[in-house]
Amino acid sequence: MVPLAFLVVFFAWPVLAILRRGFAGDGLLAVLADGQTWRLAGFTVAQATASTVLAVLAGLPVAFVLARVRLPWVGLVRTLVLVPFVLPTVVVGLAFRTLWPDGGVVPLVLADAFFNVAVVARTVAGVWAHWDARAEDAARTLGASRWRAFRSVTLPALLPAITSAAAVVFLFCATSFGVVLVLGGARLRTLETEIYLRTENLLDLTGAAALSLVQIAAVLAALVVGAAARRRRETSLRLRARRETARRPTGGEWWVVGAALAVLGLLLTPIVALVVRALSTSDGWSLAGYRALAGHGDDGTLQVSGWDAAVQSLRTATDATVLALLVGVSASVLVVALRRAPGRTAHGLAETMDAALMLPLGVSAVTVGFGYLITLDALPGELRTSPLLVPLAQALVIIPVVVRMVLPLLRSVDDRLRQAAATLGAGPLRVWREIDFPMTVRALVAAAGFGYVVALGEFGATSFLARPQAPTLPVAIASLLARPGQLNNQMAYAACTLLMLVTAAAVVLIDRFGSGRVGEF
Repeated sequence: MVPLAFLVVFFAWPVLAILRRGFAGDGLLAVLADGQTWRLAGFTVAQATASTVLAVLAGLPVAFVLARVRLPWVGLVRTLVLVPFVLPTVVVGLAFRTLWPDGGVVPLVLADAFFNVAVVARTVAGVWAHWDARAEDAARTLGASRWRAFRSVTLPALLPAITSAAAVVFLFCATSFGVVLVLGGARLRTLETEIYLRTENLLDLTGAAALSLVQIAAVLAALVVGAAARRRRETSLRLRARRETARRPTGGEWWVVGAALAVLGLLLTPIVALVVRALSTSDGWSLAGYRALAGHGDDGTLQVSGWDAAVQSLRTATDATVLALLVGVSASVLVVALRRAPGRTAHGLAETMDAALMLPLGVSAVTVGFGYLITLDALPGELRTSPLLVPLAQALVIIPVVVRMVLPLLRSVDDRLRQAAATLGAGPLRVWREIDFPMTVRALVAAAGFGYVVALGEFGATSFLARPQAPTLPVAIASLLARPGQLNNQMAYAACTLLMLVTAAAVVLIDRFGSGRVGEF
């Protein structure tokens, strides 16, 4: 009941309230009849599609290196390619603004693709690493070129994984908020930023709700495609032969390795540029931005110091991670139990539950934050002014990550071990403690780490809900960027660098602890 109650109260209710407000009166019809709505929707879909295509093209060479290449530095590539995926959106936006000060469509597409190369690389590599390559070898023996063998044999086998990854990437790009806000400014707007603008600046709640409906429709379509692709991928995972395929590259494979290294170099370029920018001032190299974090910025831009905002981020991320683990692990256990239960009804409930747990991944965080503002006053305890409000919203973002990391490993536990323990007198709690927990503890720790860094950088819902006297660090960075002044800029770049370093260190530890791959990551 814990995961179901949480999803109903803190996700379904706020989102349904948005839907109801969107249908109220003639607000929805007015928004749908406005040509600006469809221009925003068209730009949102176009930039998300372009970023997805770019992420797939960049991720495939990296996936080949991770799956099929045996060289000493492959483990480092596996770790470095994951760092952009968990970087806070405002950090990535500011990093690309360092390279493109005027912003625009090109840096926006590149930034969204930058985020998601790891999704493609690691998802596809998970299938490619254990795919039986003898069919490709047979095609080569029959005279096919290396490219034709890949196109005719390998690519069809990888297509379910590529489609699944592409659907997830499209979701992330279509609901991108911080990157669009930093790089697009007032010139380039997507549905996500328009919802924020109408709510925060124009107080047009009906129009924002109607736009949320348009966005949710696109998100649901992408979720359906992703779920279908994931089922096909799981089927291919069960059927493939598990054998070691990594080896030293030969011939033309070195070109693919070179392409993967070029992609990695491009991924590191904005990160290096951000570090350099944080240390440079008009007077030369300086740590002035870091020292300024002890203050409040030019003319009191922040109500608290930068370090206070950092402490608030750590505290909020901790609360959100604990909550997400409680709900995500409970939900994963429930889905596995339903799948093991006899009968089609239980299996159908398991599939429905699994899909429902992914909905927060696709529904806009801005939409959820907006829903909180118009619903949670009905709950006792003045929750809308409670310090728990931001952790609740961040936990919704983390829960799908926890489930996708823990659920596959829970499914892989041999049910005969559990049955044997039960036969010997162990109750359900002891079976979990003695069988399931030891086999999934690495995934649990890695999920907690990933969840923590994602919460640390969450910006969409937090920008709606964080109080001015208790901002998180990403919200403080956005406030500093919104006000002119050299000191504000220095503080923003320094804060971004700190967030990036903490995130990178966490990813390195998690990836090493998880031996490079945990669950679907």
